[in-house]
Parts: sequence; C-alpha cells; structure tokens
Amino acid sequence: MEPRQPAAVTDWATDFDVLDPAYLTDPFGIWSDLRARCPIAHTDRRGSNWLPTRYDDVTSIAHDVEHFSSTDPAVIPTELDASGGGSPPEFGVPPISADPPLHTWTRRVLLPWFSHQRVASIAPLTRDLCHELATGLAASGRCDGASDYARHIPVRVIAHVLGVPAGLSDSFTSWVRDILDCGDDPERRNRGVAALLGYFLTELENRRKEPGDDLFSTLLTTNVDGKPLDDTIVLGMAALVLIAGVDTTWSAVGSSLWHLARHPEDQERLRAEPELMPLAVEELLRAYSPVTMARLVMEDVEFGGCPMKKGDKVLLNFPAANRDPGAFDDPDSVLLDRVRNRHLAFGSGIHRCAGSNLARMELQVALEEWLRVIPRFALEAGADVTWSGGQVRGPRTVPVVLR
Repeated sequence: MEPRQPAAVTDWATDFDVLDPAYLTDPFGIWSDLRARCPIAHTDRRGSNWLPTRYDDVTSIAHDVEHFSSTDPAVIPTELDASGGGSPPEFGVPPISADPPLHTWTRRVLLPWFSHQRVASIAPLTRDLCHELATGLAASGRCDGASDYARHIPVRVIAHVLGVPAGLSDSFTSWVRDILDCGDDPERRNRGVAALLGYFLTELENRRKEPGDDLFSTLLTTNVDGKPLDDTIVLGMAALVLIAGVDTTWSAVGSSLWHLARHPEDQERLRAEPELMPLAVEELLRAYSPVTMARLVMEDVEFGGCPMKKGDKVLLNFPAANRDPGAFDDPDSVLLDRVRNRHLAFGSGIHRCAGSNLARMELQVALEEWLRVIPRFALEAGADVTWSGGQVRGPRTVPVVLR
C-alpha cells in the first residue's frame, strides 16, 4: 500500500507539516515568519504537535524534564507493528528515549566511548577514509557530495566503534534510512527496525562467545549496581549509536558541502586560512543543524501562552532556534569566523548529544580532506538537490562539478 499523501499546508502557524516539500527544501523563511507572528506553532497532523521556533523556548522545554518527557522522541509517530517483527526494544533506545534514572546511568556508560581521547584515536582512521574517498572522486570531473562522499563516512566510523564489519555499511545505511527517512510509511519503518534488531540479536550471541575491543562487547560485560545490563538495553543502546551516528553526521557533512558549493568565497577562505576550520565547523553546524527531537507532554501545562495537553508532543526545533535573531547576530548569514556561537546543533539539557565530540571530528576531517584533494567545486547546473526531513534534515543528493 502506498503511503498517504498529506494535504498541502495553508497556514504554518496552525497546520504545519515538517514533511511538506517547502519545509524540506527551504524552512528558513517559514521559521522567520512563525517567530514574528506565532513563535510556537501547532498542528493536528500525526497527532497534536507544537513547534517552538525561538531559542529561549526550545532551551526552556529541553531543560524541563518534569513536564516534557523523552520517552517518545520520534518526530513522526512510529506506529510500529509488533506482529511484523518491528517492535522496538522494551526500554527503547536509551539514553535518548529515557528519563532519569535510566537516562542517567545509560548515558554515563556511553560517554567514555565518545571522549576527546577516544575520538582522537579514531581520527586517523577517519582521515584515511575521507582521503581515500575524496581521491577516488577527484578525477571524475563531477560527483555527488552527499551520496558519493558524505554518506560513507559516519557509517564506517560507527561500524568501527561497534566492532561490526565495514562491508555491511550499505545495509546499515539502508536500515537507518528506513527508520528515519520514511515519512508517513510505517511499513518501511517496520522493515528497517526489524532488520537492524535482527542483526544485533545475532551479534549479541556472537559477542558473548567472542567478545572484542568495541562498544557492543563492552556493553555486554558492563555491570550497573552489581548487575549486568538487560539484553534489551544493550540492543537499544547499540541501535541508538548506529541510528544517531549515521544520518546526523551524513546530513551535516552534506549540508556543509552544499553550502560551500554555493559559496566559492567560503571555499577559498578555508583553503587560505585552514586554522579557521574549527570555528567554521561550529558555524556550519549552527546554520544547518540537522536534528529535531520530540518531547511528550506529561500533564496539561501552559507554555508561552499555549495550552499543551497531556499526550501532546513538542518538537524541539533546534535548527530554528539556531536561526533566532534574538540569540545570534545576523543569524541567516554563515559567518565562518563567528566567535559567539552557543548553538543547539547537539541539543540542550540532559539529552545533549553524547557523541558530539565524534560528530565534530568527522565533520572537520571530512571538510579538510575534501578541500585538500578536491579542486574548486560548484553545484551542477540544472541538477536537483534533494532533502530528507522529519527527525533529521539533510541533503541526499548534492551534484557538484569539480573545476
């Protein structure tokens, strides 16, 4: 059965749709309009949902764990069908789908794997991979920055962290896309969840017999309060690392290449001033933040004059918050040397992204190696740039000509 086609949006303040083609391709003007006349929009599509667009509102809700729960962070309702084998782990995918205390200790277990020291040890592998990919594309004259380059980097890095074969990268990417990039197609989402969990269930038994020096094996030997982790928690955490680690960074690298392809002056500046790259990475993350996360309203509450009801969802619109003129000077301009930049690309509050160090490293290395190897590049005339959206917004095709 073909997924239904939602009706077109006529008023973004009262009937927004994060999967509308206009929102996917160019949401910036929509956010600006909403901030001016209705900073917290509402829709009854896919349930009752609220969409804050101001920095202060987004951060306030992110920090209010009493009224806004993380137990269902999906922006698009999952509608998973247990009979089809697509049901998620019992405890979800902690820590991102958990409130304290489950959130607290599962996050603590993950953090050492994404520390500065651990990430530094992965950087050479990442640089070799990016250099190999870029070198293979340099002589072609044209390529797709999203599908030929960006999508291959995070999945191979995460495969290394989890200790799973890099040769399965295409399968991992396909499963993640089925889960996050399926719009209103629950059958596709079921298929992705079933495939991913089926693989990790098999790996669970394999690692018990032959553990390795990887995150998955470590989870199986970790004790909390003197007890080993429940298998469903291990599965959920492993699934989270794969899902959260692939699409987000793929989107960030792809968006950055899309920007640079449209702004040759920024390309040239980064080539001439490579020391600027750390600041540029933060600015590109701010300007093209990929992730929106949902919170579940736990009891009737009024926020910002909006009567939110128990069971409603609030979509924490981190990308819109990062374009708020109340928080950033000239927010719609990409200023590679922006110093004051407290962006929310990695979220805010207790659920701030545990893998932010890894994502930053991957984005910086990916851009450095691309600019080192690839000559000047620009969007191919007449070619379409396509975008995914919902939970993670990012380009899926960025056709470029190499000059």
